[in-house]
Amino acid sequence: QVHLVESGGGSVQSGGSLKLSCAASGDTTSYCMGWFRQAPGSKQQEVADIDFDGSAIYAESVKGRFTISQDNAKDTLYLQMNDLKPEDTAMYYCAAKVRIGDRCLDGYVYWGQGTQVTVSS
Repeated sequence: QVHLVESGGGSVQSGGSLKLSCAASGDTTSYCMGWFRQAPGSKQQEVADIDFDGSAIYAESVKGRFTISQDNAKDTLYLQMNDLKPEDTAMYYCAAKVRIGDRCLDGYVYWGQGTQVTVSS
């Protein structure tokens, strides 16, 4: 089991940047990690995920602006968000799914409490 705590959210103007952090209580090499977001009245969206080899997948809406990274020595996941837009306003969550060897099992099973990002125009 892993406990996830996000931080780094806040309010910025359009075009600004924020870096979110997700501190994990356990060994992040045992999990495959990702970032999600949910705006009021909207469905949850997967923003980015990172595989055990460091390869990343991004939602089309954030490609070229967001970068996911992982520091295994610190058991911390990051999301660098640049050129923020009002439509990026949401609660951002990090999540983990179990990794066995070089395979990530389906389904995120551990979730943080979220950190709010608000972008004004």
